[in-house]
Amino acid sequence: MKNYLIVLIALVIFSCSSKEKIDLLVYNATIYTVDSSFSTAEAMAVREGKIVATGKMADLEKEYEAIEKLDAQGKFIYPGFIDAHAHFVGYGMSLQRVDLTGTTSWDEVVERVKTFAAANPQGWITGRGWDQNDWDVKEFPMNEKLNELFPDRPVLITRVDGHAAVANQKALDLAGVKAGDTLTGGEVEEMEGTLTGILIDNAVDLVSAKIPSSTTEQFKAALQAAEKNCFAVGLTTVDDCGLSYRDVESIKTLQASNDLKMRLYVMLSDEKANYDYLEKNGIIKTDRLNVRSFKVYGDGALGSRGACLLEPYSDKAGHYGFLLSNPAHFDSVANHLSQKGWQMCTHAIGDSGNRTMLNIYAKYLKGKNDLRWRIEHAQVVNQNDFNLFGANSVIPSVQPTHATSDMYWAGDRVGTERIKGAYAYNQLLQQNGWLPLGTDFPVEDISTFKTFYAAVVRKDAKGWPADGYQMENALTREQTLRGMTIWAAKANFEENEKGSLEKGKLADFIILDTDILKAAPEKILSIQVLKTFIGGEKVYEKK
Repeated sequence: MKNYLIVLIALVIFSCSSKEKIDLLVYNATIYTVDSSFSTAEAMAVREGKIVATGKMADLEKEYEAIEKLDAQGKFIYPGFIDAHAHFVGYGMSLQRVDLTGTTSWDEVVERVKTFAAANPQGWITGRGWDQNDWDVKEFPMNEKLNELFPDRPVLITRVDGHAAVANQKALDLAGVKAGDTLTGGEVEEMEGTLTGILIDNAVDLVSAKIPSSTTEQFKAALQAAEKNCFAVGLTTVDDCGLSYRDVESIKTLQASNDLKMRLYVMLSDEKANYDYLEKNGIIKTDRLNVRSFKVYGDGALGSRGACLLEPYSDKAGHYGFLLSNPAHFDSVANHLSQKGWQMCTHAIGDSGNRTMLNIYAKYLKGKNDLRWRIEHAQVVNQNDFNLFGANSVIPSVQPTHATSDMYWAGDRVGTERIKGAYAYNQLLQQNGWLPLGTDFPVEDISTFKTFYAAVVRKDAKGWPADGYQMENALTREQTLRGMTIWAAKANFEENEKGSLEKGKLADFIILDTDILKAAPEKILSIQVLKTFIGGEKVYEKK
């Protein structure tokens, strides 16, 4: 009898120890894996930051012994959202400046600047977010009030898209900007020989270059504030489009010390020092940082009439916008990047800007390939040029809320025919069969749910227009979720490590209070992120 008990105890011990140890078992959930078959599961096992298995709770409990269990209470789990086009560092820095988003007049802009200046009495006054298209008077403002209020303190406040700004006279003087100045890819606006303070595209850099750099502590605080807000909307990876190598080095330091948990896919700006940096260091790849691409600026923005068009603007006779560099420069960049095997990502808004870049891409890509060169925005495309995306495997990287932000005035800019090729996400999707989606924050709101709503419903938050905006180019909910997860990962060469909840991939996932795949359209914008996990670690929980 004694021997029998010993054997029985040994069998029990062996039975228990035969289970695989895991760190986390998530259960009682509807898990959208976003795998190739778009399958769902009810439980997920995580070990050392990666997914071990997904499936039924009963099956996983038999196989795994978890240190921690998480009851999802019947809620809905998705891969962590990936923003395929944003400005993470810029957004963080903007949180330390005057916020001008949502202003309804120039007077309101000035009042916000005054309030900010009173609370921050030293140094430059900077801010971002105004948009004259939202005002009753839809014209660029002049800097007279800023000159009167701040005769001895420099002010530079940038339009929402970053492609235009207003500088006061003090800032213009510090930068040496004078009436009559001309430059490639930019414009210093004047009226009867007097500077108005309006700077467009490359002209903004003349003044912004004089702003003192942030301190190490300011940079850290900015990125941690940005990260916190990103986690709250379910973002676990962000593509930061256009940084310097110095920013990358600072990010590496913060990630190494675990002061920054956000995963970042960084595009270096089109500058010689950045090319030299990647030449020296090679592709930088860790589980949190990926640096292998360059952000090039083809043209300006549609809202400031800097986007380069094939025919004149419908609301400004004789004005075509402009390229931000000579075509020869773009050609030389494409040649260099093609030889290095690096990714080229080019901002292109207007139909001429898109055509110019697509033809240069075609010269070096020479048909189907896996270099995954991207056109960022692909906002207005001539109907004869859509095929160039598919023919050369060029990836259109689009931001759905641009359509619902611009729809009030975009038709005025380009007219009834050209607008048919604008914000044409479904038409672009058909070119390669996949389409990465982003927000372009802080140009647009950081909200991932606004991205989803704009892609699927194509209305504003008030439900306008009633039938949706150019609904022939709406995306399905499955397409949109893929665009915010696995397709965004693929655009970053990261589809084998993230973007879906499958065995061996990073345990980056979010829990939502409502099923975004089934919620009524009017409920999408009120969906809440309950928890966000990166590598199986909870980095956000709704209070």
